[in-house]
Amino acid sequence: MPPRTPIWKAIAASLRNDIAEGLYAKGHKLPTETALAARFGVNRHTVRHALSAMADEGLVYTRRGSGVFVQTTPTDYPIGPRVRYHQNLKAAGRTPAKTVLSRETRPANAAERAALELDEGALVHVYEGLSLSDNQAIALFRSVFPAERFPELLNYLADNSSVTAALAQFGVTDYTRASTRVNAKLATATQALHLQISEHAPILRTISVNVDSNGVPIEVGRTWFAGDKVTLTLADT
Repeated sequence: MPPRTPIWKAIAASLRNDIAEGLYAKGHKLPTETALAARFGVNRHTVRHALSAMADEGLVYTRRGSGVFVQTTPTDYPIGPRVRYHQNLKAAGRTPAKTVLSRETRPANAAERAALELDEGALVHVYEGLSLSDNQAIALFRSVFPAERFPELLNYLADNSSVTAALAQFGVTDYTRASTRVNAKLATATQALHLQISEHAPILRTISVNVDSNGVPIEVGRTWFAGDKVTLTLADT
């Protein structure tokens, strides 16, 4: 029998869902500890524990003598034929940033070879990092590119975190999303640490393939979005 979820975690999850659904907007005050204790049938200490965890995640903040307020709301992130991280966040009124975690060149695994239409033994460049919105971590990403076609790509990405700008150095002036698969996961300990969420919190994983103007695959990516910090939307353009 799986272990029972602590009550404070269940309360935090319920309040995160309320914020994600727009019941409480950025800057709005949450109900008092007394009101929340009555709502969930617990004592105020349990409610305080849940609110403290949410504050650690950057979702709420406490104003002494005034109460607890919403610090941030989920970022709308469109998924469509042209997915551009910086453009998406700027369009949503957010400030985008990236933190590079690793860059390496290695042999492609079977899934990467299939997605990028590579031969066995082909090398790929792997670019991993953390995506931020208004200085808040919202997603982990791993982008994989065929090394033979883009030999110095990782050097460009070291100087400029924009994949679009780096690909342009190799003559790829435009690319589109050929496919995107989305499924739900539970955050591992490492993912939770990077995303500043609780271990086993819900996350959304996307697996995508980008192609150039000739339909040739140039990138296969995996992104793990913090489920309560991002709203994925389908876009036509």
